[in-house]
Amino acid sequence: MKDKIKGIIESSVLRAHKSKELPSAEFPDIEVEVPKIASHGDFSTNIAMVAASVQKMPPRKIAEAILKHIEDPGHILAKTEIAGPGFINFFISTGAWHPVLRKIHQEDVTYGASNLGQGKKIQVEFVSSNPTGPLHVGHGRGAAVGDSVANILRCCGYDVQKEYYINDSGRQINTLGQSVYLRYKALLGEEIQFPQECYQGDYIRDYAKDILDRKGKALLDQDEAQSILFCARFAARRIISEIRKDLSDFGVEFDNWFSEQSLYDTGKVSAVVEAFKDKHIIYEKEGALWFKTTDFGDEKDRVVVRQNGQTTYFASDIAYHMDKFARGFDRVIDVWGADHHGYIPRVTGAVEASGLSRDRFNVILVQLVNLLREGEPIAMSTRAGEFVTLNEVVKEVGRDAARFIFLTRHYDSPLDFDLELAKKKTNDNPVFYVQYVHARISSILRKGRERGMREFGWDKTAAEMLQEPEELQLIKTMGRYPEVVEDSAKYMEPHRITFYLMELASCFHAYYNKHRVLTDDPTLSKARLCLVLAVQKVIRNGLSLLGVSAPDKM
Repeated sequence: MKDKIKGIIESSVLRAHKSKELPSAEFPDIEVEVPKIASHGDFSTNIAMVAASVQKMPPRKIAEAILKHIEDPGHILAKTEIAGPGFINFFISTGAWHPVLRKIHQEDVTYGASNLGQGKKIQVEFVSSNPTGPLHVGHGRGAAVGDSVANILRCCGYDVQKEYYINDSGRQINTLGQSVYLRYKALLGEEIQFPQECYQGDYIRDYAKDILDRKGKALLDQDEAQSILFCARFAARRIISEIRKDLSDFGVEFDNWFSEQSLYDTGKVSAVVEAFKDKHIIYEKEGALWFKTTDFGDEKDRVVVRQNGQTTYFASDIAYHMDKFARGFDRVIDVWGADHHGYIPRVTGAVEASGLSRDRFNVILVQLVNLLREGEPIAMSTRAGEFVTLNEVVKEVGRDAARFIFLTRHYDSPLDFDLELAKKKTNDNPVFYVQYVHARISSILRKGRERGMREFGWDKTAAEMLQEPEELQLIKTMGRYPEVVEDSAKYMEPHRITFYLMELASCFHAYYNKHRVLTDDPTLSKARLCLVLAVQKVIRNGLSLLGVSAPDKM
């Protein structure tokens, strides 16, 4: 509908210029919005005001010229008006809204989909937690965001690949091995000093016990470095296996799992360092190799190879991102924790230094989750190994509630997640509030079938009976869904879908509380069944983008 209004305005502007009532053919892009106040119409544009400087005319005169030449071949306009300094308000005729229902029923599961992306290849890399311990609730929010962004982009015509980057190389993996090895020695009765920087959780003891059961005292009879390496690889494999299962239970499946160690094994890290040295972007100073990230907007240059010859994480990250683009992705999206904010300029700089546009690399920063129980914070300390895992949250509140609530706020804002609220079967629980609409409509459809009704789809004659304000509001809200999906893709903001679904649920509840769907009038009942079935389809489509189920019973 918004596109139709834009077309009407564009045609009117051309006619007004041709008749010389508007002096210039130059016009800015036409923006059409839904007014916040219902009495201001269904749509509004400020084109007259933004064009005033080009047309060298008062905005109201421009608006009058545009309205004078309005043509409405589709008969969708009930009336138009000029408001305030020059806003043009458009009121849509009731009958023009009914075809929205036809579109929803015809397109069904594809309603809301588009070809915005035109098949462009996008990689979304998310979670990518170091294999040094279980996933916690913060990782869960990142997983929900990344998975939903990928779903939304795919819905909008992009060719999307989801990837998990396994940080299975470097200092943290060595620390993991040392942590397990020390616990292993302790289980054999040795007095040990457990360093503060080692991983403290009970899961470290569990891995050490498993190794003891398998190997006995054998690790004490070999070189300690070899034993630590064995412990590191054993624990990392176990942790990755558990992470895979936790994410699968959370509804997240990756297309590719990429090993950091593979970048070293294939020589890609050393190759990219040499390539940038040849370009004089990497230089030597004080026995170390530095990347000129200041040339690309970073606050200081960054070390890629230390004085002792060991590479930094930045070195492998450069190689990793070069590998991504070498695989043919038009765009790369990374989902990181908010504490990685300072890392964006250096990776962006590396992308630009390779000759690629920095616009092809995007980072989504996900803020922290504050876990609550009945409004009271749950104390957590990752260092001490005292944290609530994603697996524990999913087991307690369920996958649907966890995913939906993680997406109820913009990811750049901290999120309060109340475990008790997430379990409630009331309208205070946002996921219940939305899912209940789908289940309620399933119940209505079952009752309709019990009455002998079989056809609930589009029927023009029946649809014309939908005249109540609450019915029209439902249709208008559903008509906005494709635009909401496209905006969610453009701005990589899945919470827009969540907000929309709660708004649509609110409209349905307002309608259902005031009007009966199954009435004594068969034609009216058919019309209202057509309406609520359309609501159910849109709810289902939106929930699927968030990775949340649409139950028929609750």
